[in-house]
Amino acid sequence: MSQRANIRSILKTSLPAALDLASQPVMWLIEAVFIGRLSAAALGGVGFALQIILVTMTLLLTFVMGSIIVINRHLGSKDRWGANHIFGQSVMASFLLSIPIGIIWYFGAPQLFQIIREQEILTSVSAQSISGIESGIQYLRIVALATPIMVTNFVCVGLIRGAGDTHVSMKINLTMNLTNAILTPILIYGWFGFARLEVRGAAIAMVIAHSLGFAMSLIFLRRRKCTLFLAFSEITTPRWESFKLLFKMGLPTTVEQMVWSGGQLIVTGFVATMGINELAIHQIFLRIQGVLSMFYLGFGLAAMTQVGQNIGANAHHRAEHTSRMTQRIVLVFGLIVLTLMVLFYKEMMHLFIRKEDISITAFSIQSVFFVFALVQAPKAMNTVITGSLRGAGDIQWLMWINIITVLVFELGSNYVGTFIIHFGLIGIWGVQCADEIIKSIINYSRFKSGKWKLIRI
Repeated sequence: MSQRANIRSILKTSLPAALDLASQPVMWLIEAVFIGRLSAAALGGVGFALQIILVTMTLLLTFVMGSIIVINRHLGSKDRWGANHIFGQSVMASFLLSIPIGIIWYFGAPQLFQIIREQEILTSVSAQSISGIESGIQYLRIVALATPIMVTNFVCVGLIRGAGDTHVSMKINLTMNLTNAILTPILIYGWFGFARLEVRGAAIAMVIAHSLGFAMSLIFLRRRKCTLFLAFSEITTPRWESFKLLFKMGLPTTVEQMVWSGGQLIVTGFVATMGINELAIHQIFLRIQGVLSMFYLGFGLAAMTQVGQNIGANAHHRAEHTSRMTQRIVLVFGLIVLTLMVLFYKEMMHLFIRKEDISITAFSIQSVFFVFALVQAPKAMNTVITGSLRGAGDIQWLMWINIITVLVFELGSNYVGTFIIHFGLIGIWGVQCADEIIKSIINYSRFKSGKWKLIRI
């Protein structure tokens, strides 16, 4: 395959995946704009609820990432039945897991939100506005009612995407998130004769949109519009050997992502102790990075899919060449993002901050934002490198590297910096920048060693 054809192949897979993956955090950004106009407290509370959702949803990576690795090996070796079997078993397992997740979200919400301090709520917030804690609890409980639909659809779309049908997953997620974006302001503010529901409206809009996405996924999977097919016999007949394989391949990735997401949640708790202003600004940074990370993940997913399928076809040299090409492309993309963020940081921040929130607008964020921008290039590179290693099945390595760096940087360094040195938000994001640089160097050394070529699943 020529270099130009290789680049086209990478972009054909990665760009739809990037648009697909970015559509959800873009939706959260839009939601943040509308909720931020209610109050800074509501923005902080709903942002915290979203982080709880993201932490618990990472449990599903046991079935998503583990299944993708196995499915791509089957597809690479032309074993379509084996791929569909693993797909069906993953969907069944995720549905069963969604039930306890929904129960925890609904009944555990009050305890989860006790971490937020609200002694410093802005004086401009009206007395009629509900607090950040109440906002977050309302949001999480409404979303919890639709957990089986949301969780099952999350797994289905993830496996469609992981099998290389990124144009299909893009159609589903773009439709779903566009619907969410349209309904959110209507239900929050009571436009066009609807009742003004505020935070509850945002949660209801999410539930409606994800239900639509679930229906679309079923149509695509049952009408053979994509590589995988959802056979009802596979989702009603559990096979213990298949579950064991899924857990073997997926559990390290789940542990890895749970540790990282849990670390991010704890760091958000550290920021919450600094005050509601800092928490609101931190949430803005997290939402912006959430969008950018999905673009990086689109390239990482392309590397993961192609490495896995090429190894399944016993084409190790092509797998390595494709991964290196993807790394170069995403590095250029990350540097462009960094440059644009430095040039237009004021415009980006003004999307989220009300003129009434004087104390937030007066808060010095320029230097923090520049440090935040510096995170992007190493984060983009590391996403593609880890995607390549994960596609090859080098999941134990990634799990341990992530556990060590979260303990040392996200928890250890940030705890000392927050409660002893008091380095504020600039220190929080400085630690994350150092974390991403070190991880990208370590993982690139692992990739360059070629040990991933010897892994068998």
